[in-house]
Amino acid sequence: MTNICICGGGSLGHTISGYVASKEDYNVSVLTRLPEKWSQAIDVTDLDGLRYHGELLCVTDNPAVVSDADIVLLCLPGYAITDVLNQIRPYLRNTTFVGSVVSSTGFFFMANQLLPADIPIFGFQRVPFIARTKEYGKSAYLLGYKPSLSVAIENTSNDKKRDFALLLERMFQVPVKLLGSHYEVSLTNSNPLLHTSRIYTLWKEWKPGIRYDSCPSFYADWTIEAAHYYIEMDREFQALLKLLPVAEGAIPNVLDYYESHDEQSLRDKLASIPAFKNIMAPMIGNDDDGYEPDFNSRYFTEDFPYGLYSIVKVAREMNYTTPVIDDVYGWGMEMIAQSQ
Repeated sequence: MTNICICGGGSLGHTISGYVASKEDYNVSVLTRLPEKWSQAIDVTDLDGLRYHGELLCVTDNPAVVSDADIVLLCLPGYAITDVLNQIRPYLRNTTFVGSVVSSTGFFFMANQLLPADIPIFGFQRVPFIARTKEYGKSAYLLGYKPSLSVAIENTSNDKKRDFALLLERMFQVPVKLLGSHYEVSLTNSNPLLHTSRIYTLWKEWKPGIRYDSCPSFYADWTIEAAHYYIEMDREFQALLKLLPVAEGAIPNVLDYYESHDEQSLRDKLASIPAFKNIMAPMIGNDDDGYEPDFNSRYFTEDFPYGLYSIVKVAREMNYTTPVIDDVYGWGMEMIAQSQ
């Protein structure tokens, strides 16, 4: 049996724990701040109605639970990673692989600083599933599978990297590609550019006191302007990658990834993805009083200060200018500061 500890009780924590626990040969424990709100089983349902019933070995807030784990997988926002790594560090064995389901919020930078150098660390380039919690601690939706996964692994031998990639293939039942550098997962043109380009074009004119008549769909109402910013930010991002130890094509440009060729086709593609159709823009309010941006949403708490920040930080270290990214990042951080 492979012992897996999922750290975090968000949508991905729910979906991955239920999905993996439903398979034979895996014992799944969950480390969460709210163990009393969890049942001993998680039901996960996909878009076709396929149901995964996962019986959990343990749900706890005691970080010592990782002492028996072969894999520790963090399903956490960027701001929670440091605290959890510090909590679990005393209990980790040097044979335990510690990773993050989201690598673009600084996981490798934090883990290399906080964990002993002999503990293998890994991270995904993109999340294995599109996930949403249905009932906290009990059920979740699996809204989209990925046809393949790419992962970076450090602090272990090449043979053990290959063996671990094969273990992940069996666990998620998709092909897994082993990448050559943590930059290929730490820096991404997924959420940090995808979300921030849309957020910026939605509310770049917003000021305190402004309220909107309605809350748009985040993806179904995607605009040409948002597609333009996404493409321009990605052009700067792709040029930055050429200065780093990143294999050519390891992070496809957004037009290739979304099988598009210009702003219009990218807009149409993003607006038509079934798994995205019910995702609304992060706003608070109601139809009577109007809506305003929700600065406590993960689009603001993660994508600007962690995901986009990592790109800006590396660009500055390389003395490379990213004017469009800098404008969007500066605006987002100003909005966050105003809201506090």
